[in-house]
Amino acid sequence: MAEAAAKLTAVEGIKARSRFLRGTLLESLADSATGALAEDDTQLSKFHGFYQQDDRDVRDERRRQMLEPDHQFMIRARVPGGICTPKQWLAMDAIAAEHANGTIRLTTRQAFQLHGVVKRRLKPTIKAINDSLLDTIAACGDVNRNVMSTVLPEKSALHQRVFNDAAAVSQHLTPHTRAYAEIWLDGEKLTGEAAAQEKEPIYGATYLPRKFKMSFAIPPRNDVDVFAHDLSFIAIVEDGELNGYNVAVGGGMGVTHGDPKTYPRLATVVGFCLPEQVIEVSEAIVKIQRDAGDRTDRKHARLKYTLDDRGEAWLHGQLVQHLGYDLGQPRPYHFTHTGDQLGWQQTDDGQWHLGLFIENGRVKDVGSCRQLSGLRAIAQLLKGEFRLTPNQNVVVAKVAQDDRAAIDEIVRSHGLDSWNRLSPIRQNALACVGFPTCGLAMAESERYLPELVGRIEALLEKHSLLDQPITIRMTGCPNGCARPYLSEIGLVGKGPGLYNLHLGAAFNGTRLNSLFRESVQEADVLEVLDQLFADYAAKRNEHEYFGDFLLRQGLLSHSTHSTQAQPQQQTRPANGQQVSS
Repeated sequence: MAEAAAKLTAVEGIKARSRFLRGTLLESLADSATGALAEDDTQLSKFHGFYQQDDRDVRDERRRQMLEPDHQFMIRARVPGGICTPKQWLAMDAIAAEHANGTIRLTTRQAFQLHGVVKRRLKPTIKAINDSLLDTIAACGDVNRNVMSTVLPEKSALHQRVFNDAAAVSQHLTPHTRAYAEIWLDGEKLTGEAAAQEKEPIYGATYLPRKFKMSFAIPPRNDVDVFAHDLSFIAIVEDGELNGYNVAVGGGMGVTHGDPKTYPRLATVVGFCLPEQVIEVSEAIVKIQRDAGDRTDRKHARLKYTLDDRGEAWLHGQLVQHLGYDLGQPRPYHFTHTGDQLGWQQTDDGQWHLGLFIENGRVKDVGSCRQLSGLRAIAQLLKGEFRLTPNQNVVVAKVAQDDRAAIDEIVRSHGLDSWNRLSPIRQNALACVGFPTCGLAMAESERYLPELVGRIEALLEKHSLLDQPITIRMTGCPNGCARPYLSEIGLVGKGPGLYNLHLGAAFNGTRLNSLFRESVQEADVLEVLDQLFADYAAKRNEHEYFGDFLLRQGLLSHSTHSTQAQPQQQTRPANGQQVSS
């Protein structure tokens, strides 16, 4: 036993000693001699919803001045299914102005992020978020994180049903520890026998080996990139009614440069469950990963590696042990696209919904484009709700016909109507934060992608392709927050000004891209794309997407790690799976 314990990662020891995530966070917060937390607490803070960072733009200068880094914190608020009320939006706006850097960032997991929060502001910020009936617990850390859900299916009752399931799973898998309330909300502290009896019924004392991500999708929309997550539920709808969900397991984007044992993987559809089984199936798969996941190597700790190491048959056997039954055979489904639909749309209940483009998810006021002020004005009159999308945009939802004109005027006067003028590639562009705050970033991302897209737009116009929908995503490191391995053009940071160029994912999110060039600069990227766009313009089939063209031309080489959803469908025709590619 001692030998086995010695092999565990340092983070496992921190969790085990933390007394259910308390650690020495209270002491770290009280230490005014530094803007940082104690080292162990920087791991535990993630479970409470925030990361310690510093401004890397000034890191070298502060080092020369013999100052500690400009420590600051990113706080993430969970928003299950991306739905928040106008009151909650206004609260986040006010919190960003008072405690953070004055901007709101919409994430690729339908959550809010606040940047630039200093240590003395952590507690009032987290308390204010909770006062708005949102929270930050489990927004990060080795637990199930924000549960995603399709934003805008055509049938409103169906969306509500699937959202309710997503919200119920989110609530069920929220950690039970009292540490969060004690530290941030001045809750009563557990002592004596009550403290000794505290437990986590689902996670246990050391939680999961690594992060765990979930999503719900309603075909034909794949706006959540359903195959990118540890566990996903694909709604099976017949005659407008929800029959149940196909269950997809083992997706994940994280990679380590230079380590071939790490790889992106698409989730495998392993079965079907009824709507009333969603919570118990979710809990069972979380517990299976809790017990079987690799706690000796955090680079090998995600569910995708557990599934590849042990096999699908093993997973089904584990499910029977936990549930007393196995999943049913997967049902037919079909995805057509990822991304968001912008502009006004009407659902079957007669309500209107306005999709607004927020470049890289950063809500701010810059010049005539006053997105922060405009969305504040909309929130002050909106009777419906906001829906944060998985693609860093926002939907102003449940708008009555009579209220459209007032919202249109706010949108026009604040420069929020850019969707009318944007090229498809810009609409389908995603970027992580990258520099200057992310400690993992190796290259620029959010600050650079808009400029690069402009140069790519010029190439597309040169080849009469500017109206062609193409997905492009950029991350400053290989961890994959913006899901770059699922874009037709993916750029993954290797160093300042250097990126790995990945090409050829499916437009509907059912096939990974491939590494095409390594450690290239902008000029190299543009040269490659110029030639490929020329070939695409001359040789493409009607309605053929760019990624599919590259695959058909034999320009891509794929790894064996579930690059196309689902690779087993041709060998298991009885499943009846249908995935367009």
